[in-house]
This record gives sequence, structure tokens and C-alpha cells, in this order.
Amino acid sequence: MIELINFSKRYSGKKKAVEDVSFVARPATITALLGPNGAGKTTILKAICGLHAPSEGCVKVCGEEDMVQLKKITGFVPETPLLPENFMVKEFVRFNAELHGLYGEEASKALLKVKKDCSLADVWESKIAALSKGYRQRVSFAAALVHNPEVLVLDEPASGLDPAQINHLRSFILKLGKEKTILLSTHLMQEVYALCSYICIISKGKLVASGTAEEIIKKENVDSLETAFLRLTDSEA
Repeated sequence: MIELINFSKRYSGKKKAVEDVSFVARPATITALLGPNGAGKTTILKAICGLHAPSEGCVKVCGEEDMVQLKKITGFVPETPLLPENFMVKEFVRFNAELHGLYGEEASKALLKVKKDCSLADVWESKIAALSKGYRQRVSFAAALVHNPEVLVLDEPASGLDPAQINHLRSFILKLGKEKTILLSTHLMQEVYALCSYICIISKGKLVASGTAEEIIKKENVDSLETAFLRLTDSEA
């Protein structure tokens, strides 16, 4: 489970990028963090993964607040995979396994699992430099999943993928969501409809709505989630 309690983040004395945000993402569910570009979504995701500390409030993941522990129990897939071009796929995934303390037979079993789960058999011994965008995203997922984290954090995972790749990715995320807590950052309404049972809408660093799509639509007294989103974020139709 993910819990943010009055979370705020300020960078280098500047105004707060995120201010007083509280929400819960429950186990074995896919929760959307929905908002326009620049709303503060990535700031929240990085805090959940222990990549930076709150300026105020706290972040709890499976009851843990310590940043080292957060890194151990989360897997993070960034919008743009940061992958070493000269590594083979299996080398990079093994490197990530070792970062999480997996060696020997334990690491080998973990690698075989993500190789299968992420459909990487065809490129397992290929250099990352030779991979397509779709395969790079699969490698990024494998690196995030190799230590079998309880929580998976996804930052715009469908960015730059073609329709076939997006369809494959959605099926994979839905499968993962049956056993893991997943927080999915997006500004694409179709991703929310296809994947998420609970929605948190962020605008200008603040939480402006949360609930199911039906609850948000009803509260805003509109006929669609898109309309509610545009109203809540002061976006133009």
C-alpha cells in the first residue's frame, strides 16, 4: 500500500512543486495519478520510490518511511528509460538484481522470470543500443521487477509507443495489478479507463479530486471524466 500524508516538496528554496497532497493506493489495485504535464506527478512518484525526501509531510510504502527501505520495496519505470547502451539486456537486468542483493541461483531464477514475463527472450543477448522503443520499455520493466517489489510505480509508461505496443503493455500491467500495488502516472484518459480502478487528479501541485471515475463525475456534476478533468485542472477543451 502507498500512503501520502500532507506531502509537500520544494526544490532549492523555490515555491512548492507539490503541496499538501494526501491519498492512498491500496494493495492489488491500479491507481491513476492523473494530471497535465508539469502538475507534479513525477515529483510524487520519485518520493514514493525513495529518490528524494518530502519537504513536509510523509510518504509510507507498506508501512515504511525510510528512503533506503522505499527503494527496496518499490520498482520504478520512468517515462524515458535510462539504459546503458553498451550493456546486453541480460547484463543490465542482472546488474539491477545485484543492486537489490540478488546473487547466484536466486538471481538466475529472478532473471529467468522477468525474461519470460517481459517477453525478452528474442533480445536477451542483444545490446540495448540496438533495441526499439518498445523493447527498451520492456527492459525497463524487467529492471524494475527483477527484485519482485510489492509496489510498482509507472511514469507515463505508454509514452512514445505505437498502438500494438500500448495494447501489449496494457495487458501486462493489468496482469501485474492482480498481485501488486501499482501507481500509474498519466495525462492520457484512455489509459485511466483501460487500467485504473481509482483516480487521483493533480493540478498545479495540488490534489483536486480523488475517487472512482463515477464518483468524480457525480461530484463535478458532469457527463464524463474528461469534462471533469478539464474543469478541475482549468484546461481548455
